[in-house]
Amino acid sequence: MSLPPAQTPLYNHPLHALEVWLRDQGCHQDDEVAHCWYLKHPDWEAIIYLEETALRAEYHFDEQTRTLTFPYSLSRWDVEQAVFHANPKE
Repeated sequence: MSLPPAQTPLYNHPLHALEVWLRDQGCHQDDEVAHCWYLKHPDWEAIIYLEETALRAEYHFDEQTRTLTFPYSLSRWDVEQAVFHANPKE
């Protein structure tokens, strides 16, 4: 399945496309809670929640937790840069 263009808001992505995108980013879906996705990075771990109105990323690092929420009106590219390529410790 090909994804919509990167500048497309997340709300214009079918659910299956969002799932493909998360897998492409290295995420693994929870076996029992379908809206929860896990990601392990060398410096942090994250749980990504596909909620009703936003994508929420909960980062765990150095015995701390940081939660960021991104509305589905943001483009996939913007969310990708913020969630997967930024340093959540900053």
